[in-house]
Amino acid sequence: MDAVAGGSAVVSPTVPSSGLNLRAPNRRAYYIPCSRIQAHGMYRNTALQLSYQYPFRPCITASSLSIDEKNSFVDGVFPKSTTKPIDVVGKTFCSSGILTYGNGTMAASSHTAEEKIGVLLLNLGGPDTLDDVQPFLYNLFADPDIIRLPRPFQFLQGPLAQVISVLRAPKSKEGYAAIGGGSPLRRITDQQADALKAALNTKKKNVNVYVGMRYWHPFTEDAVQQIKRDKITKLVVLPLYPQFSISTTGSSLGVLQRMFREDTNLSSLPVATIQSWYQRKGYIKSMADLIEKEVQNFPRPNEVMIFFSAHGVPVSYVEEAGDPYRDQMGDCIVLIMKELKDRGVKNDHTLAYQSRVGPVQWLKPYTDEVLVELGKKGIKSLLAVPVSFVSEHIETLEEIDMEYRELALESGIEYWGRVPALNCTTTFIEDLADAVIEALPEASSISSSSSPAKEQDNDPVKYIVRMFFGSILAFFLLLSPKMISAFKSNLL
Repeated sequence: MDAVAGGSAVVSPTVPSSGLNLRAPNRRAYYIPCSRIQAHGMYRNTALQLSYQYPFRPCITASSLSIDEKNSFVDGVFPKSTTKPIDVVGKTFCSSGILTYGNGTMAASSHTAEEKIGVLLLNLGGPDTLDDVQPFLYNLFADPDIIRLPRPFQFLQGPLAQVISVLRAPKSKEGYAAIGGGSPLRRITDQQADALKAALNTKKKNVNVYVGMRYWHPFTEDAVQQIKRDKITKLVVLPLYPQFSISTTGSSLGVLQRMFREDTNLSSLPVATIQSWYQRKGYIKSMADLIEKEVQNFPRPNEVMIFFSAHGVPVSYVEEAGDPYRDQMGDCIVLIMKELKDRGVKNDHTLAYQSRVGPVQWLKPYTDEVLVELGKKGIKSLLAVPVSFVSEHIETLEEIDMEYRELALESGIEYWGRVPALNCTTTFIEDLADAVIEALPEASSISSSSSPAKEQDNDPVKYIVRMFFGSILAFFLLLSPKMISAFKSNLL
């Protein structure tokens, strides 16, 4: 995340709210099959209970499958009994814009006379200037998918985000100042949008490409309003996160779901969402190209340790909420290393997770700890690969290039290198264009009329009781020695 050098903060290890909710006894929820793709190509179906907050049904782009594979689908999803082996490399895992509520689904809208295609690129966003750092951090920490509070304390979401953002801003400003005074993410994402539009034009697809950021300008909400003004008739949503996580792609899709549910015009717009694309051949090839090139810059290329560093997420997201991020990341590394070995690059490799912050356990092993261990083991040449980032931003330019590089050299590593982010690499952009084209036939409209409303608890007595006891408990928690120590060591 393009938040701070240390990433985002999590106060409570409870389940994020943007869907994939396995425990929602008080909500109307629906079991929908969701795929977990193993590195060896086996499809293992897992029934995940998705609450109505999560709008898009997992599917596999039908245009990338064989006839037999297509025939095994039911509304674009494998039946629960399916344990069918498939070759996942090069196939786009997307979702259509159909919402199922037990009373059937709304069919795709008919083709209009003049089809206007839009592509919405989703990303995290980052402060353009140092003055933007604190409000950007507020937007980040006010997201329930980043800081998940127990229900009695959800009224503290805004105040807590304000406190954390104010306390965190000075250190974050130092990090952004070190990379030029702001995040380059918006500029690079705009360049990617222009390159994608050009690539689609060469493939005879005239499209409008929009950029929507989750926590800073241009916000996703602004992009959607522009899509409405442009009278787009079919939309492909493409999150710029190769691997799906409920804290990144899931959070952004939650924003779209709320907007589409509340707007009758948007609910009739055919939409296809590409949820993850780490397994696509173009992406794998692009990553392998960059790694292979950088390895050759070392004095002894065969001795280089290929060090994949991915953005971490709290363990609770994976173990409690069913986030597929860890599995997808592991599969992604296997695919990249297989491509490299096929080219004769047989270096050792390892994977670690960076950007942890807050008093909860994050995915392990941690990047900083692994760097120290590798130094102790006598590794002298190391190539860092930011595998979960497709654009340069603070986690690559400051955290990896400055903090981790310094730590590696101090730990005994003599030769350090870093693979650049994909940015506008031609093969990468071309593959994204292919993914968009493959997803277009899957676009379907979303019905907002059948969407169940959130349950409301309007009992004023219960509300006052929760506010009273919640405020007392929050007061003692915030002033407790453990909480103060956590803030000092993890947030400041």
